[in-house]
Amino acid sequence: MLYHLLNYLQTVADIPGGSLLTYVTFRMAFALVLSLFISAWFGKFYIKLLRRHQISETQRDASIDPFNTQKIGVPTMGGLIIITAILIPVLLICNLKNVYTILMLVTTIMLGMIGFADDYIKTFKKRKDGLNGWVKILGQVTLGLIVGLTLRYAPGAVINESVETRIENNTEIVVKSPDVKSTRTTIPFFKNHNLNYADIFSFLGPVNKYKAGWIFFVLLTVFVVAAVSNGSNLNDGMDGMATGNSAIIGLTIAVLAYVSSNLVLSEHFNLMYIPGSQEVVVFMAAFVGALVGFLWYNSYPAAIFMGDTGSLTIGGIIAVAALCIHKELLLPILCGIFLFESMSVILQRLYYKTGKRKGVHRRLWKRTPVHDHYRTSLALVEKLDPGCSVKFTGSQNLQHETKITLRFWIVSIGLAVLTLLTLKIR
Repeated sequence: MLYHLLNYLQTVADIPGGSLLTYVTFRMAFALVLSLFISAWFGKFYIKLLRRHQISETQRDASIDPFNTQKIGVPTMGGLIIITAILIPVLLICNLKNVYTILMLVTTIMLGMIGFADDYIKTFKKRKDGLNGWVKILGQVTLGLIVGLTLRYAPGAVINESVETRIENNTEIVVKSPDVKSTRTTIPFFKNHNLNYADIFSFLGPVNKYKAGWIFFVLLTVFVVAAVSNGSNLNDGMDGMATGNSAIIGLTIAVLAYVSSNLVLSEHFNLMYIPGSQEVVVFMAAFVGALVGFLWYNSYPAAIFMGDTGSLTIGGIIAVAALCIHKELLLPILCGIFLFESMSVILQRLYYKTGKRKGVHRRLWKRTPVHDHYRTSLALVEKLDPGCSVKFTGSQNLQHETKITLRFWIVSIGLAVLTLLTLKIR
């Protein structure tokens, strides 16, 4: 709103400082600081409100924690703090006519509503399972279709496949290819950074391969949104865990979006230039600021949990932001922690079921998601599931959740650096 107001005033009158909001670096810094302030300030009053009305969730008690950490009566639905801290700066200083801004706002609101419904059922209806799993999946699939089809048909969602800069008569000349609709995406570790999904279907002919490429892209979008959103949800099991990991991932995507939105940098790194993607930079800056502010209260011992309101939303934001800048194939590296958590749950269930059919009780890890493995004793496994064997027992020295969280953060930082290095490692 402020962005459009100042732009209008600048056209009718030369206002000192009125052009500040045309600089993406200023808007990025402004969004980050403002969202951090809102998250930290609003969080304080929101937590008091929830405690006053006894809106809380029993996360776990001392009976299953080796360090006797009780988390009873801690307020939940903290994701509303994150969502509020994101939306206010974005509505103020983002271009609300930009297709990527609209997609990011739809993602935030839609997944926020799904997560809130889940938390509401758990907290007020006292149904531990919350919202039906198929309803969550349906919401994620619907969002994926909205994002995929919008990127397919929206006139503003285009790319420039190549950009070249040169100096002529002491003047920098930028030559770029025409704006086009494309199914190209960035791939890591290869000299030619771009892969065109349509090329996978070359056997269908020049016309049909283009159609098949877009169908594949839309289906991939659905998968990416659901996978990253659920991965973030599974990662949210310890104080500050998902908050810290998501902030690191969000900052990395902001850097990638900045490179993609800058003509000079995109040419330097041999990446496609994506007009309008500077709004993704501003959005992700607000996203990181909101998470850092929320971490003030969510770090151990947590004064509030984000709940599905937060975890589903932040995962969806990460997925859609990566899709908007055509960097979805970097997500397996960047979101390696989410991938590891998701695969641990899937493999654990498959391994357990195949053993059960053979008449034996067995697990790959002591508990999943895998972060729980490191603070779970074999004695507890025997208590919860008598006669069950564990393949990967690991060290008998159990780790406190603060150490596990910090180590996961360190791994996320390493993966983030590796993701950025893929721009140069070819």
